[in-house]
Amino acid sequence: MKLFKSTRYFLLCCIVSFTLLSGCTTPEPEQPKETVAIESLNHTDLISSYPNSVFYEIFVRAFYDSTGDGIGDINGMTSKLDYLQELGIEGIWLMPIHPSPSYHGYDVTDYYGVHPEYGTMDDFKTFLAAAHERDIKVIIDLVVNHSSIEHPFFKEAISSEDSQYRDWYIWAEEDTNLRDRGEWGQPFWHGEAPNNYFSVFWGGMPDFNFYNQEVRQEMINIGKYWLEEVGVDGFRLDAAKHIFPKDKDQNLVWWREFRQAMEEVKPDVFLVGEVWDLPQVAGPYLEDGLHSTFNFDLAEDILKAAMSERGGSLVTKLVRTLATFETFSADFVDSTFITNHDINRVMSELRRNESQARMAASLLLTLPGSPFIYYGEEIGMQGMKPDEHIREPMLWYEDGNGGQTTWIKPKYDTGSDAPSVEKQLEDPTSLLNHYKTMIYLRRSQPALLFGNITESPIQQQGVLAFKRIYNEEDLHVVHNLSKNEIEITLDDEVGEIVFATTEDYTNSNGVVTLPPYTTIIFGKTLN
Repeated sequence: MKLFKSTRYFLLCCIVSFTLLSGCTTPEPEQPKETVAIESLNHTDLISSYPNSVFYEIFVRAFYDSTGDGIGDINGMTSKLDYLQELGIEGIWLMPIHPSPSYHGYDVTDYYGVHPEYGTMDDFKTFLAAAHERDIKVIIDLVVNHSSIEHPFFKEAISSEDSQYRDWYIWAEEDTNLRDRGEWGQPFWHGEAPNNYFSVFWGGMPDFNFYNQEVRQEMINIGKYWLEEVGVDGFRLDAAKHIFPKDKDQNLVWWREFRQAMEEVKPDVFLVGEVWDLPQVAGPYLEDGLHSTFNFDLAEDILKAAMSERGGSLVTKLVRTLATFETFSADFVDSTFITNHDINRVMSELRRNESQARMAASLLLTLPGSPFIYYGEEIGMQGMKPDEHIREPMLWYEDGNGGQTTWIKPKYDTGSDAPSVEKQLEDPTSLLNHYKTMIYLRRSQPALLFGNITESPIQQQGVLAFKRIYNEEDLHVVHNLSKNEIEITLDDEVGEIVFATTEDYTNSNGVVTLPPYTTIIFGKTLN
């Protein structure tokens, strides 16, 4: 079992490789006291665990502009693949890249194309090849629930009741209750008679009629095209529980049909769905359907733990959730995250408390699952609803020049203290380098990648602790979430210290003293 004896040295080694890439210089790291030096990890040392991987969510429009028009593009993403590889990212999730009349792209007008503001299909294939050369997988948002109101299918369908595409959408009948509303109070019916059409989300996104076999086959054709002809590795499936809005069981049938068709052309395809609901609702989607769903409950619990500086029932709930999922699938992947493009950014929720943001990252990257990091979270970008301001330009450089997008005027992070990749690469103690350290740690320890999670006997205010067990590895992970120094009395069987985020802890006679906002991991080999 490969264990880290020198955590600060490990951190500095990570920083050295990171800063060399960026052209920055870092002085030779000073050997910390009472440590044993380890060699710097590189990517050949890290464990590749797809689809149990560290993913990075990108909103292309906001990420990196290679043309100077202010809009992020595909070639801009390609130019930043080295940054993502050095960060330790193993997979990328792209928000919609299809042509669309909306800035966000969730109302698609051509499922076989690339948004012209982002580039060409050749640009995208070049990006894919460059990502694959770096052992980075790419999944794209696939929005099959609805099209754009501007899609040619819908335009033709609404133009005539005799259209071949009329039955591809859902239309009101004489006895339809046009005042019917959805789960968050939104109207379902839009347009005017005789063309009142159904949409779960808003009038610009008419829902497809999945009772129509032609619709289902077209969605399968689209998926196969992107896997076979283009070469993506999978899909993030938007609004996965809304395919059949009035018949939840049919949702499950559809995703089984879709998975079977996708695995016929790509056996290792990864399908992760947005099922924003309770675990007992999300669980059935994993039974021969989706490979994974996003764990929204855990995201909320991670943020709550960091904010309150208390572990609460996070581990108990997670163990229960995973047990629920296991009743439906033996090989599911729990896709974990803290925030995404629909949720306020972590740093805003935590009121710019960077120590708490570090702890949130430490939790995400030591808990089981496949962690998804939203672009800019690694540098502590801020952002709150409306959605546009959760999706502000990625902050690359201190002066805002050279690739920074200007697709929207930022409301957050506009002052001299705004974070940037450039600034944080130069700072060994930055949030960015903390993310990198925790990602590298996770990717070096099989128990953190594949291990089960069990509760810890350590139950103390301000502490969140748990065990990760895999084969012969037994790791005991302890987070001091609080601003206070904490003493923890340990069992003799806990093992040796194999990792800590600081060297300033003490360990004497079975009592460990942890500084504020510290993570420490003990390890032993099971007999």
